[in-house]
Amino acid sequence: MLLLYGFVLLAGIASAIEPGQNAGLAKSLGRPLLAGIISLIIGIATFAVVMLVTGQYGWPGMDRLAQVPWWAWYGGVLSAVLALAQLYVSKKVGAATFLGLLVTAGVVTSILLDNFGLVGFKVHEVSLWRILGGTMMIGGVALVARF
Repeated sequence: MLLLYGFVLLAGIASAIEPGQNAGLAKSLGRPLLAGIISLIIGIATFAVVMLVTGQYGWPGMDRLAQVPWWAWYGGVLSAVLALAQLYVSKKVGAATFLGLLVTAGVVTSILLDNFGLVGFKVHEVSLWRILGGTMMIGGVALVARF
């Protein structure tokens, strides 16, 4: 479990660095949407290499594809929304405010997803402590954005 937490922490570090990288690429190219496409292509190439290295390549059968819930196909749209926010917003609001808003919105949304068991998550009912934690995050990001 410790290894998994470490991997998530590395992903968190990456999420703080990536918006600046993507916004820097957009500024250098003078074409933010092209920068987004390049970033996503590099991401796809990274996935392809990991698939080859781990031997997890190939398409599942039609029976498996037919079992995919309708909402699961749209994760790429949300990835594009995230990339667009990085390209157009991150440099304007700053790294701390951008990531604070991103993480806080994610945690508050996750509390709701857990409570109702949406998009495949097991039900983890909302509690006073979860609401308090989300509220404190909102207050914290407000302080970061203000000062």
